[in-house]
Amino acid sequence: MSLIDIANLRIGFPGQGEVVHGIDLRIAPGEAVALVGESGSGKSVTARALVGLSGPGATVRADRLALFGQDARQHRDRQWRTIRGSDIGFVLQDALVSLDPLCSIGGQLAEAQRALTDLRGRALAERSVRLLTEVGVPEPELRLRQYPHELSGGLRQRVLIATAIAGDPRLIIADEPTTALDVTVQQQILDLLRQRKADGTALLLISHDLAVVGEVADRVLVMRDGEVVEQGSTIDVLTRPAHPYTRKLLAAVPSAASRGSRLSVPAEPAPDHPAAPERPALPPRVVDETRVVLSVRALRKAYGARTVVDGVDFDLFAGETLGIVGESGSGKTTTARLALRLVAPSSGRVEVDGKPWSDYSERELRPSRGAAQLIAQDPLSSFDPRYTVERVIGESLDTVAVRGAARARRVRELLDAVGLGRDLLERHPRTLSGGQRQRVAIARALAPSPALLVADEPVSALDVSVQAQILDLLADLQAEFGTALLLISHDLGVVQHVADRVLVMKDGRVVESGAVDDVLRAPRHDYTRRLITSVPRLPEFADPHRD
Repeated sequence: MSLIDIANLRIGFPGQGEVVHGIDLRIAPGEAVALVGESGSGKSVTARALVGLSGPGATVRADRLALFGQDARQHRDRQWRTIRGSDIGFVLQDALVSLDPLCSIGGQLAEAQRALTDLRGRALAERSVRLLTEVGVPEPELRLRQYPHELSGGLRQRVLIATAIAGDPRLIIADEPTTALDVTVQQQILDLLRQRKADGTALLLISHDLAVVGEVADRVLVMRDGEVVEQGSTIDVLTRPAHPYTRKLLAAVPSAASRGSRLSVPAEPAPDHPAAPERPALPPRVVDETRVVLSVRALRKAYGARTVVDGVDFDLFAGETLGIVGESGSGKTTTARLALRLVAPSSGRVEVDGKPWSDYSERELRPSRGAAQLIAQDPLSSFDPRYTVERVIGESLDTVAVRGAARARRVRELLDAVGLGRDLLERHPRTLSGGQRQRVAIARALAPSPALLVADEPVSALDVSVQAQILDLLADLQAEFGTALLLISHDLGVVQHVADRVLVMKDGRVVESGAVDDVLRAPRHDYTRRLITSVPRLPEFADPHRD
């Protein structure tokens, strides 16, 4: 018997029309069903309809909308509130936003349980500890007294799952539950979801990560523009995709085997393998080992008694890509910020293009800032919301004193370089798509013709097809301008596709380094091996880049 039985689901919004067109969905107890597709495909809108959270003004119609054997088409708010938490647990992507910043972890778990159980006092606190233990939170008694901002991203996500399962729901909806988490924490979350599934809980997983889907889901529905274009067993969809859109999504997944080739070309499949489209090669990059663009020696950063970067050494050459990988808290991002002198090192030395940045005061450094530029993970938060695209890009030219007509000309050249139309010049970043914003961020970073680009998780929050476009763009620009790239990422597939060399960091130290293929295919350090074994993988014969 299906817990969820939906036929011809249609969802519309004022001013947008219908955004979900005729979806059929069934989920049985203990079954995991995945919805995959790009942003705007209708995945999250479909999921929210199952808990009565479609949004203001939404129109939800269906020939059948049966939840746990009851017709939910005429449910009111009171009935939806009964379903949420008790029958359906909802896990959102961003735990920091979803959790109450003013309420302790214990308070939030208590609130969830009081609404769904008769437990009070000591019994409620003891069950809160059991819930945190079940989702793998260490020192649960301590965590109950802490607030969301005091926890890491992985711990916050596990707390959010604990609140979602507090009422022992029969169905868990997990909307991008592991996006932006490092691979070991992601694996812990996936293990937890698999355990709940084994215990009989149904799971609706929304994700653009096809490898994650391959590890958890029994069935997959591929959505595009509000419609299901392909569905079937996970193994069939990921290894024998029938629809061109599914093949395009699979072809866009970066890996070691995709090195040197484009990810974003919508190619036709090869005759002998429907998931392996032919693709052109990326333009060759020239690495100039006679020119050290970034030199780091004995770099150390401490905050009080806590050392977050400890004795890091490396060189980065012109035209080269160096990846830094490791878990959250390993020191990756702090190393990048030290390289850019966004924070001052406690000791050690940083040179950019031969200049001793670590010795400069901020005033002395300002004229040289154009030599190294940052591409942030969340470009929207790094833009002034009052600025137009033209002004966002143009402000980066202040460091090289480009003014007037020359500035306007340079901004237009940069838009052309990153593949954006000039009609976007007067738009504000909030009106752009995620991929367009990231292209604007890259254009801004390129404006002063830097020798060094530092990219901190530049594609972790993007759909796989948009990610492919950005990675191809970075490769094209590097080949054209000879820019050195320092890439911070938790996605080992991205690093294998992009990087020449890699540093593996743990607890502020580099534990292994070398050519990317040597380190990630034949790791010497136990920690590196643990990272690699934690990476979700598509079935081998479904890899669209395999030989």
